[in-house]
Amino acid sequence: MEGLNPDSPLPLYHQLAERLLGRIRSGAYPSGSRIPSEPELARTFGIGRPTVRQATDLLVRRRVVERKRGSGTFVREASERVDLLSLAGTMASFEKGGLAVRTTLVERPHRVAVVDDPENPFSDRDAIRLARISRLKEVPVLLEEIYIDPDCFPGIEQISLAGRSLSQWVESHYHMRPQSADQTFRVAQAGSKRAALLGLSQRQPILEVKRTLHFKNARSAIYAELYCRTDQLVFSQTLEGVGDD
Repeated sequence: MEGLNPDSPLPLYHQLAERLLGRIRSGAYPSGSRIPSEPELARTFGIGRPTVRQATDLLVRRRVVERKRGSGTFVREASERVDLLSLAGTMASFEKGGLAVRTTLVERPHRVAVVDDPENPFSDRDAIRLARISRLKEVPVLLEEIYIDPDCFPGIEQISLAGRSLSQWVESHYHMRPQSADQTFRVAQAGSKRAALLGLSQRQPILEVKRTLHFKNARSAIYAELYCRTDQLVFSQTLEGVGDD
């Protein structure tokens, strides 16, 4: 596993949690398997056991792993329900459900001029756009098309967000956390391009979610259109603020 960076603004326990999540997502630690013990992880990364305990506590709260007294810490069996629509973000929602997804970029972050789209808060101005797809057991389950305010998040087009939580990246690098969101939901047809990415027929219905995130002193700073395959997962919503879990 890649080493930890003590100079990063992201705390060491968060970095370790991300490393362990990467191993879980890759299948190196499959469901039901035991992850290395706290002493083993402390030795491997040259950190104290309290830091390791913070990392595993975070994964326990996200329901990715569970502790069994006298046996160790084990990867939880994957849930089939995903709290996709919480403020914590899509990656955090999959992790909380214990689902090891693989997320890849369909479009790298790039500047676009959004033209004549009344539902998009960036209509008639520039935004940074990216698109990515998440796969569960190699089956595409979610397509995200994301628009970001370049003035609020300068330089974000230089960042690769494949396999990364956008919410966590924004919080750690820009020290901003979403305060509220507006969301709309509808059943829609994917269209030819989106259907191909999701492995569906063009007329097959999907769940379409349009979400606008508001930050302190920066309303409508991130807008996303989410296209969800409901034949693979049940998508739910938790109405709560953002926390570590």
